[in-house]
Amino acid sequence: MLSEENPRRLAQIALVVLLIIGCIAVLLPFIGAVLFAFVVWACTWPFYSEKLLPRLGGRDSLGATLMTLLLILVMLLPMVFLAGSLASGADNMIEFAKPYVEQGLPTDPPVWVSGMPFFGAEIQNFWHQIASNRTELNALLKQLIVPARQLAIALGAIAGNGLLQLALVLFVIFFLYRDGAKVSHALYVGARKLGGDLGEEVLDKTRGTVVGVMLGIVGTAAAQGAVAMLGFLIAGVPGSVLLGFATFFLSMIPVGPPLIWGGAAAWLYAQDQTGWAIFMVLYGLFIISSIDNFVKPVLIARGAGISILLIGLGVLGGVLVFGFIGIFLGPVLLALGHMLLGRWTREEESA
Repeated sequence: MLSEENPRRLAQIALVVLLIIGCIAVLLPFIGAVLFAFVVWACTWPFYSEKLLPRLGGRDSLGATLMTLLLILVMLLPMVFLAGSLASGADNMIEFAKPYVEQGLPTDPPVWVSGMPFFGAEIQNFWHQIASNRTELNALLKQLIVPARQLAIALGAIAGNGLLQLALVLFVIFFLYRDGAKVSHALYVGARKLGGDLGEEVLDKTRGTVVGVMLGIVGTAAAQGAVAMLGFLIAGVPGSVLLGFATFFLSMIPVGPPLIWGGAAAWLYAQDQTGWAIFMVLYGLFIISSIDNFVKPVLIARGAGISILLIGLGVLGGVLVFGFIGIFLGPVLLALGHMLLGRWTREEESA
């Protein structure tokens, strides 16, 4: 009997392993979007199940449709507004540069160029060389066309991929809302079968950490965008609302906000508004960027219930290993490891 059961058991295990590998291979290209859909679903499920769904009489399909439409408005409208503003800004830049392309550069550069420290004299000499020779100017423009085209293609590919990923996230999250009760029940049943009470504790810790990380990221982004918009309005920077939205989106990137307020400071300096340029630099360093350095770890740690050190290491390491989704995966993994280590040490002490 043992000799007959062992090959059968091995064959069953092999089939299960092959099935798991096949499922992972199929889902691998979409794993980032699927995980992000689960993140958004976990963060918004209490509002959906406790506030929205009871008012709709428990109709899952209608509730999932309305919630997905609400997420489309929240996610897509700011992006459409930002894209339209960027397109308008690009048209203005083209109109600004068109006379210089057709008629050539003026003989002398702007005054602020020669006043730049370290490189002002070199830039002024290069300007004179290009402005006095139409052939060199045309050659320089031809050299810039290829990198500009490649950059435009790359940005278009990134934007297209982002829209596809977002569409996939919204597609997946519709079914998560519609079948959310079944999915939640299945997750808890699977966690209990795998680890008993520890499995449920791990699942609750995962959800709490994900919600805390999302709260920290979105809350910090909103705070940075609002504070940056206020600073741009005070300094008289044009397009303050657009720059505030750009700061909100780029706050997900560690060096994103300095690109915005640094560009605003450079524009103010170019307009001979040195005082406001200095104000913008100080405001960006000590107000806008300090929110990311101090407020985000505190919000995440308070929502996730783990230390700021683990949050910082988890976010940085997660981004390096997993990319954008690592912002959420990194702290979750460290939080689960910290919980298991604490549980093991408590058991050792009690023993």
